[in-house]
Amino acid sequence: MKSRDKRIDLHDKRGIISVTPMWKFRAHDRSLPNRLWTIGLLLLVAAAVTSSLSAMPRSERHEQRHEIDRMEDAWRDALLRRDAAAISQMVAEDYIGISPSGILQTKDQLVTELHNGVMQIRSLEFSDRKVRFYGTTALVTSRADVSGATSDGDITGSYRYTHVWVRDNKGQWRIVSFEASRIR
Repeated sequence: MKSRDKRIDLHDKRGIISVTPMWKFRAHDRSLPNRLWTIGLLLLVAAAVTSSLSAMPRSERHEQRHEIDRMEDAWRDALLRRDAAAISQMVAEDYIGISPSGILQTKDQLVTELHNGVMQIRSLEFSDRKVRFYGTTALVTSRADVSGATSDGDITGSYRYTHVWVRDNKGQWRIVSFEASRIR
């Protein structure tokens, strides 16, 4: 080997020839433990911040779950009574409903159908309700057994539906979205 091809490990004072550099940590070099300590601390802080942002205290979740359950029951009762004013209060101005046939319905259309008697719900039973929270949003999925009619015609049957509730800046829950699919 020519001398220029020889590599000397610069970290070794003995001048041993080496093809690959050898890294050696000295006992008095504290930079690696300090770096590891800092990285570990940062990971711990990041984990704590992430979990605190995503997790709602159990008691608060429980209380909000009951509030959403009450609102879902109030929604059912208002539909059965054809109470257009109550439905109007529960639904956000930018509400969009999607019927099982894929037709979009705005808040004004929903309230008008209910007020004019076009929508007539004779019975409505909910089961298998699940409520999930994402900040100020509640996602409700449920089964609904319905007897009635709308502008789409007879809607008697079993459905899976989704309500999206959002808490507004006044602290009121409003439905922003509804979608139903017939269970075959």
